[in-house]
Amino acid sequence: MVSPVSTDAVGFAPLAPATVWQGWDAFVHRAPASARDADDPAWQQTEREDYHSELSVMRTPAMDSVFTAVRRLLLVNRRQQAGARRGLIISGPATTGKTTTMMALGRSFQLADARQHPGQAERRPVLFISVPPAATPKMLVSEFARFLGMPITDRLNQTQITGAVCDLLCELGTQLVLIDDVHLLDTQRRAGAETSDQLKYLGERIPATFVYSAIDVEASSLLSGVRGAQIAGRFKIFRHRPLAYATEQDRTVWNDLVGAMEDLLRLRAHRPGTLVKHAAYLHSRTAGRIGSLSHLIREAALVAITEGTERITKQLLGEVELDAAAEAQARPTRPARRKQ
Repeated sequence: MVSPVSTDAVGFAPLAPATVWQGWDAFVHRAPASARDADDPAWQQTEREDYHSELSVMRTPAMDSVFTAVRRLLLVNRRQQAGARRGLIISGPATTGKTTTMMALGRSFQLADARQHPGQAERRPVLFISVPPAATPKMLVSEFARFLGMPITDRLNQTQITGAVCDLLCELGTQLVLIDDVHLLDTQRRAGAETSDQLKYLGERIPATFVYSAIDVEASSLLSGVRGAQIAGRFKIFRHRPLAYATEQDRTVWNDLVGAMEDLLRLRAHRPGTLVKHAAYLHSRTAGRIGSLSHLIREAALVAITEGTERITKQLLGEVELDAAAEAQARPTRPARRKQ
């Protein structure tokens, strides 16, 4: 039987999407669930479940590289006119942490902006949207408007919405525009090509640094043809690859990431060091994909709580089904499943 998820935990509230300002601002300022001693009798099970559900992904070298690249672009772009501003595309396979990196970047920038401009709550230093499927230019700019909370009626045309959005973003001091899933723009189709043109126009009208994320953008139509040449001439590409495990340095980075996540666990019978001991296995299971690793550890922790074992073992890790991409690439090192 599947039971409804409890909403009785202290402080529970449905999360607004980060693609609207209220949701984004809540993401930026939301404190993670507080960690307590696993044996604290006052820590209710639903609260412990919530804590493990949102275990944070630690900073990785890839995140640091993106942060550095964007920090430099912000400096380069600060006094540049429209056509001279440069941007960044975070490109890589699915579940390698591209969106996580982009959102962490935006969060860090907004918090820094708030420190520089105290008492100016009306500022919107960051805008974050996702490209909708089969997007048209009007659909895309309407996502900008939706983030800002601007009312959009059927009577407004694309030009009117675009003008209002650009004017408002200039007034609100927006300096960083984050656009997820740009690989959904198929420039070989008319709507996709026109939407790509709209993105270029927005980049020229809004005095901000644009950062895109995409699944393997190099293989998409976004960088092909005349339009693609324009994008390629203005954007750097950062390859957000799965973490490797070939060299000693690779293994150190991966083991440190696993160890940092293990240190966050609050399971009553878990043996410290278990996950680090199985770091090579975790890499083979997840193919080095950060999103898959986070899912695997969080689900295993939640199973350990709900089933009462209060510990993560290699056998339990092997029973967690991951996303299809990770399962397809995982080497055959998984333990046999327990009989039901």
